[in-house]
This record gives sequence, C-alpha cells and structure tokens, in this order.
Amino acid sequence: MKRGFFLVMAAQGFSSLADNALFIAAIALIQELHGPDWMAPIMKWSFALAYVVLAAFVGAFADSFPKGRVMFATNALKVAGCLLMFAYASLGIAPEYQTYFVVAAYAVVGVGAAAYSPAKYGIVTEMLPPAMLVKGNSWIEGLTVLSIIMGTVVGGALIHPTVSGWLLSHPWISALVHSPAEAAILVIAVVYLLAALCNLLIPNTHVRYPPQQRNPVKLVRAFNGYVKILWRDKLGQISLAVTTLFWGAGATLQLIVIEWGRAHLGYRLDQASLLMGVAAVGTVIGSILAGRIPLRRALSVLPVGALMGVVVLIMPFVYSPPFVYITLLVIGGLAGFFVVPMNALLQHRGHVLLSAGHSIAVQNFNEQLNILLMVAVYTFMLWMNLSINVVIVIFGLIVAILMLIFMRWSRRNLERDPTLHDQIGQEGHGKALDNAPH
Repeated sequence: MKRGFFLVMAAQGFSSLADNALFIAAIALIQELHGPDWMAPIMKWSFALAYVVLAAFVGAFADSFPKGRVMFATNALKVAGCLLMFAYASLGIAPEYQTYFVVAAYAVVGVGAAAYSPAKYGIVTEMLPPAMLVKGNSWIEGLTVLSIIMGTVVGGALIHPTVSGWLLSHPWISALVHSPAEAAILVIAVVYLLAALCNLLIPNTHVRYPPQQRNPVKLVRAFNGYVKILWRDKLGQISLAVTTLFWGAGATLQLIVIEWGRAHLGYRLDQASLLMGVAAVGTVIGSILAGRIPLRRALSVLPVGALMGVVVLIMPFVYSPPFVYITLLVIGGLAGFFVVPMNALLQHRGHVLLSAGHSIAVQNFNEQLNILLMVAVYTFMLWMNLSINVVIVIFGLIVAILMLIFMRWSRRNLERDPTLHDQIGQEGHGKALDNAPH
C-alpha cells in the first residue's frame, strides 16, 4: 500500500466521521428548535437526494481533474454546508422556518458528499491493481465504518450535557454559540478542515481519462447508457443489486436504531447514537474478516446477507443491554462481511467496463435511489403510527427475501454462463465506453 492510499484513508476517515457526527448534531438542533419527529428521516432523505440528482454529472467531474483536488473542493462544500447550518439563527430566518433551513443546510453537505464519493472510490482503483482491490476495499470500508462509529459516538458525546456544558464554559466558544447542538456543529466543522488538509496532501496518480462531456443533456444520456451497461453485465448486476440493497438498508437501520432506542429501550438521543456505534463496531470486524476473501470468491458471501435480515428480526425481543449489544454487533458483523467483497466486485467490473468516476457515480445513483425509497417507506410507516417493532419485522423480512432472490439470480447467471468466474480479476478499464451513447 502506497503513502497516497493511506492519505486517502485518512481523508475519508475524517470526512465520514464529520458526516455522521453532523447528522446526530443536526437532529439535536432540530429537537432544540422543537421540530417534528419526521424531520430526521427527511434530513437523511435530502442528503441522499443529491446523489441521485447529480449522478449524471459527478462522474465526469471526478474524471476531469486529479481526484485528490476533487476531494478537496467537494470537502470544502461540506464545510460550507456545516457553517450554513451553524448560522441558522444569525440570518434573520423566522423561527417557524429554521428547522427547514437546517435540513437545507444538511442537503448542501449532501451535495458535497455526492461529488466527493466518485473521487474517493475512483482513486482507489487508480492506486491499486485488481488483485489488491478486496484488501484495499476492506481497509477503506473498515475505516469508513470505524469513522461511522467514531462519528456517532462523537456526535452523541458532543450533545451530552457534560461535554456540551464544558464546551459552552469556554468564553471563545460561548461567544460564537448558544446551545449544545451549535457547539457540536462548530467542532465538527474543524474535523472537516482536517479532512481537507489530508486531501491537499494526496499525490497525483497521473491517470488520465478521455475529455469529459460538458453538455448536460448529453451527460444525462451518456449516464443512462452507463447505468444500462452495469445492469446488463452478469457480474455487475448482482453486485450492484446487493450493494444497492445494503446501503438503503443501512441508512434506514440508522434511523430505526435511534427510534428503537427511544421507544423500545427508553434511551436519550446521545445514548441511542451509541447503539449505532455498536452496530458499526460489528461492521468493522466483519469488514476486516472479509479482507481475507479473494475477489474471485466474492459471490460466495451472498447467503450472509440473507442471514443478516433474519437476525434483525430478533431486535424486538431484546431489552437488556448485553443482549442489545450482542444483537447489534452480529447484525453489523454480517453486514460488513458480505458487503466488502460485493463492493470490490462492483468496483472492479465498473472499472473494467467504464471508468473509475463513472462507475462509482452509477453505483451511488442506484444506492442513494434505494435510500430515498427505503427512508420514504420508513417515514410513511412512522406517519401511519406503526410500532417500531412492527417496522423492524417488516424491514428484516424485506432484506432476507430480497437477498434470497439475488442468490437465485446469481446462480442462474452462472448456470447459463460458467465462464463468468474467468472475468473476475481481468485487467483493463473503459472497455464498454466505445459502445455507450455520447
């Protein structure tokens, strides 16, 4: 692993930590402003919306410039969104609209994250050969989930009465902020700045792509072609379906765990955020173990995804902290173990067929579209006043059933074309670009 790869990891770690801490702090700010409960899923929805709306454009943007510089510019946009959220009270916005402004500011952070992602994952395929992609992805995913743990823990800690009281006791902080959530957002902005510093130090990989299209209509048309290429590829379609389900389920599970902690276990927001961290610890462990799986055996982990959906069904029956933690650790571990090889396979096929930036943009489009769908369904179930335990059972069954369908789909593809395994690990990139619409 080269020095540049570790700088990418550091930048990703700080940026992801800040994203997740900011989500907790933003929920706390909405609660301070007495916003409705459905504002939290709407905020998650607005964040994911940027990935879908910008999907046709961010891949070309990432492939037009050195990816380290793209990561710096998009991280700066995250800082802007964070500071915009921090300034909600000083812009003269009427109190009844301030919660909507907080959601809009978080959506700006989502725009930065949507443009950041193709560069972040694309530079990994530029730095590492195919044989190292599973290991590299294991490191990246493990660090990402570790940063999710740290982000949820840091976000929960920053709004804890003891920590927020200590922050507000400092004159230079209290001169700028007036509440625990505002103090937390100010600290998180500093973490984003650390990520930006790491971005500046990432070396140029000197990988260059053909000149990128700038016409918006042609970009959308070309992107539609890229989506079709990956979905028609017999290996790409399975890995894309699985990772799409995983990220949609993961985003929904974050919201479910917070509400489950409140309604089922009687936890405060800062305590419920620690439950998200426990699940993420399991994902780190699963990601590390998955690093031992060769790329050619990536499809063998599909049954683990179905098992994860089954284990989710246990959540309504646990109350004591030890069993709560064990259940969340197992769910997280199964998730990390099956998503790392599938993510590596998808990145490999995308790199071979398309390019680093465009393939990640296609992946993000599908994953975030599913996040929009699943979070919208979750919000609707809350609006219908369904018990959180009923929601959990529905959620677990959906995941398990879909994974069984994907397993059958994969078996049929291999039965029809036994040579598919030989395509895993082949060299080259952009092989299908000549046939895509321009």
